[in-house]
Amino acid sequence: MKGGTFVISLDFELMWGVRDKRTIADYGANILGVRQAIPAMLDLFAERAIACTWATVGLLFYGTKREVLDSLPASLPAYYDPRLSPYPDISATGGDEKSDPYHYGLSLLRQIAASPRQEIATHTFSHFYCLEDGGTVDAFRADLLAAKTAAERLDISLRSIAFPRNQISLSHLAVCKEIGIRAFRGNEDVWFHRAGPDARQTLFMRGARLADAHLPIGGQHVHEAKVVVGLVDIPASRFLRPTFTVDPLKSLRLHRITSAMTNAARDGKIFHLWWHPHNFGVDLKSNLAFLRVVLDCYRKLQKRHGMRSLTMAAVADEILDA
Repeated sequence: MKGGTFVISLDFELMWGVRDKRTIADYGANILGVRQAIPAMLDLFAERAIACTWATVGLLFYGTKREVLDSLPASLPAYYDPRLSPYPDISATGGDEKSDPYHYGLSLLRQIAASPRQEIATHTFSHFYCLEDGGTVDAFRADLLAAKTAAERLDISLRSIAFPRNQISLSHLAVCKEIGIRAFRGNEDVWFHRAGPDARQTLFMRGARLADAHLPIGGQHVHEAKVVVGLVDIPASRFLRPTFTVDPLKSLRLHRITSAMTNAARDGKIFHLWWHPHNFGVDLKSNLAFLRVVLDCYRKLQKRHGMRSLTMAAVADEILDA
């Protein structure tokens, strides 16, 4: 990929992605802030001609509780830790997006679908945990089929996936291939980004990831796409950590991102940036300003080296259809 490729993927999940770790009381402001963050990001992407893949939880494709209940997977995961399953929580949600903006996002999804150069992909139907006990291949297949059906209601074909908590296995990838998915976001090739259940994500590993966001501990994380089980692996390069009005370390994080982008452009490789819309849910102004600097860097690299902005599906198409 001469000139390098800039890929952005966002994990769009609202409360479904954090419900086992956070509550509306302590994280609700971030979730509500998504309703301002997504339109602002879409405007910025349109202004800069930036492609983006939005990996969306399937539950967000429905506008009412009745529609959700009528569309559940044929087989539900039987996690050893029952807190991981979102299905018992559905009964406590509101009836629709107006009454419960924490769990419904169809209007936002429609805005994304109507925007140029944006791909709607899957983040599984239920924020499925592939490597937790009970996240069986059969339950995963049922989950993805439900996600596919939900997307088809909106005339959307799912071609890419970002796995919740980045929990990936070859057997789950094979299921993705079965239902027509062509690309996935793989993990950085360094020990502290290794896929595993949540219990194996030690404090030391989390600390190493935090340090690597600021200092060159794990390298540049620029990659070449490769085919795994018939799908194109487009590995993550950097998680865009949220910034705040007072953030003395943001210049270190910015340098880690822009230096890696520059290397990717020079060497004809991929730089893959990802985050969640709810990371911009508070301090939106500061986060948009940080993102603008990243996109300014991309524009310079586009002019100087011919770097391109592509969705995950577009990268996969170039490789699989070559």
